Amino acid sequence: MQSIIHESANFQGNRQGYIKNIFLILLAFASAFYPRIFSAVGAPSLINFIHFIIVPCTLGIVLVSTRTKNRLQIGFTWEIIAGLLFFLGVMLASALLNQAGVINVLLNFILLTEPFMILLAILCLPLSIASWKKLRSFLLISSIINIILAIAQHFLLITGILKYSRYSLADNVQGVFYLSGAGNYVSVSVSLSVAIYYFINAKFSPLWLRIFCIFAAFYQLVVSDSKQILIVFFLAWIILVFTKFNNFRKLLLYLVAIVVVIGGFFWLVLNSNIEALSAFKHWANRTSIYIPPDGEGFQAKIAGIEMIASYFKSPFNWLLGLGPGHTVSRLGGWVFRDYASMVIPLGATTHPVTEQAWTFVNSNWLILESSLFMPLFSWAGIWGDLGFIGLATYVYLGYIVWNRLCWDDFSKFLMLTLFIYGLIITQMEEPGQTMTVAILIGLQWHQRQMSKRSLTHQAYLHNDGNAQIPTHKS
Repeated sequence: MQSIIHESANFQGNRQGYIKNIFLILLAFASAFYPRIFSAVGAPSLINFIHFIIVPCTLGIVLVSTRTKNRLQIGFTWEIIAGLLFFLGVMLASALLNQAGVINVLLNFILLTEPFMILLAILCLPLSIASWKKLRSFLLISSIINIILAIAQHFLLITGILKYSRYSLADNVQGVFYLSGAGNYVSVSVSLSVAIYYFINAKFSPLWLRIFCIFAAFYQLVVSDSKQILIVFFLAWIILVFTKFNNFRKLLLYLVAIVVVIGGFFWLVLNSNIEALSAFKHWANRTSIYIPPDGEGFQAKIAGIEMIASYFKSPFNWLLGLGPGHTVSRLGGWVFRDYASMVIPLGATTHPVTEQAWTFVNSNWLILESSLFMPLFSWAGIWGDLGFIGLATYVYLGYIVWNRLCWDDFSKFLMLTLFIYGLIITQMEEPGQTMTVAILIGLQWHQRQMSKRSLTHQAYLHNDGNAQIPTHKS
């Protein structure tokens, strides 16, 4: 009992510091989640880079100011920090080998590791229930704003009030990620992930409200033509099933559910005239393009990998790649292209393979029809930039989170969706989306810890509480 009182006193003594840290975490998340919509309404483009400063600073302040005594928290904190430092070392070695700019190293490291930083910052804090609710509420409100903006954009676009010149009408339904390359996919991914989280965890809310949130996110998916997000979620669900082999009954139930859902979905696609499913029917009737090794879609997908390998001059390139930001990652393939006037004067370096990849993209009809066949995708970019050592190190960082923090199916599901996004395009490196996933995993982890503490406290009261409660006689 004395230890509980001591921990409570310590927590109260550091409460102001914890409140400040929660504010910094919320600020870090907002700096990655909202800059696109602010930029779209007139804010300078520089606002899109603020998170590169705020997120690392937030982690540093939290690590310095937090004094947790939880061995579990201390253990995975040092494990993640060690992984981050080794990853930075690999990136520096790759930069030296390929004469990449210092700005390349800084931006690429932060861009790839931001979700680990924000997750580590959340997990280092001994959150109170009030702070946990504050973090959750901010995320839920941000997701609601995202959905409302997306649906509003849809109606403004179809009525002609909101004009567009880039992408198709549906592609411009992007919520808070307005006017970005894959903003519709990112926006829908965030909406669906948070809606599922709310449906699973918000037991205090009416069932109709939780179902309505799922419906609203799905409606956004339809009007923004983000059908590939459904494919990602289905694949993540299927892979999750195969992690259940130690529980045969649960595995069998999942497999039956998968067969029913996917079978029913494909029957609807092929046998109905529902307009929302017409795009799926279009691609379902063209199976030959997906089949390796000669399928046109498969060949388009691996084109970037083949281009990167053609520039390897020594075995060291296979180990350390062509340099951070030099190939088809989000930094090299997208950021340096869209913000060249800002980053080139800072010493950013590029590589001809990026331009070659984009020339191929713009001349390939299949890629222009669907980003599923995009040769610029995250896993190819990480390998191309940093080689097999960099790729293995990044996978190891993900394994730490999966093994040490993802103890529930929902957290594992979120991790799997990011893995699959990385095979399609560079959505796995979108800060607004990855930080949303990081916060959801952090909320899940802290919720489990609070449940354990509550059970421990209840057990204490059950065993010893009667002796501590005085009786009052009239």
